[in-house]
Amino acid sequence: MKSSRLVSVLLLLQTRGRMTAAQLAEELEVSVRTIYRDIEALGAAGIPLYGDAGHAGGYRLLDGYRTRLTGLTTDEAEALFLAGAPGPAAQLGLGSVLAAAQLKVRAALPSELRGHADRISGRFHLDAPGWYADADDTPHLAAVADAVWNSRTLHVLYRRWREPTDVERRLEPYGLVLKAGRWYVVAGPGPRTFRVDQILQLATTEEEFIRPDGFDLPAYWAAYQRDFHDRLRSGEALVRLAPGVTLHRSADHRTDDDGWTRATVPIESVDRAHAEFLRLGTGIEVLEPLELRERIARTVAELAERYGNSRTHSGD
Repeated sequence: MKSSRLVSVLLLLQTRGRMTAAQLAEELEVSVRTIYRDIEALGAAGIPLYGDAGHAGGYRLLDGYRTRLTGLTTDEAEALFLAGAPGPAAQLGLGSVLAAAQLKVRAALPSELRGHADRISGRFHLDAPGWYADADDTPHLAAVADAVWNSRTLHVLYRRWREPTDVERRLEPYGLVLKAGRWYVVAGPGPRTFRVDQILQLATTEEEFIRPDGFDLPAYWAAYQRDFHDRLRSGEALVRLAPGVTLHRSADHRTDDDGWTRATVPIESVDRAHAEFLRLGTGIEVLEPLELRERIARTVAELAERYGNSRTHSGD
């Protein structure tokens, strides 16, 4: 739509400075000829645009010119305010900044879009942490974020799960990720992933590092998650499931004569599978591995003995 594209041209020049017609055309996925017509239309509308010829030329706005955000569509305004996450912003020390930015955007919106934005803020709220876990204490988050932004190295005392648990590390922080209410810092050399709440001590430095060319934080995190899940489900169990009982990630289904389903299920460990399968009660029978089957059998026997003596404990 031409009106939307004209606003996009204007905002690109406002945020990026001088751009050539070819750069604008590539960004907006239109022809250079279309950009020429758009520039003429903006000029006719009174926008102070200047075109410079030559190798370093391009289009630019008059210094100091700013436009109000009246080009937002209803969906764009709603998405903008839905994306505002006050909790994470506050953790990063940007709570007041986010509030001020939203206030300025709201003031610049037409009245009808302002109403939509207010409705979104009042009807949708993001609360990332889970129900059964307290929010992580991350006293060093702001310092880590500052080091990420300024490409400064960090010296930390970090607590890991294996011995020795407390280790000193020199980090080159490339980026921060918020996953399920928990902050992670992706840092070199490596890169590797560290939980921010497990940083026990932190010392900032004036030493700058060079972020690797082409490092893509979202792509790294996606690959890290895939690797995590591959390592998480490293074993398998052969089980029988009662009619109507299903398990996610099960494979090689086969129905036995009694109506039960025989399936192969990936498991992380015997300990985790023991707890997970016990929740299904009599709806599951573990066939393999033998270690898991025998452990569940011992647990069931202990429960049977305990509850078999319930009359004694009731005082009858």
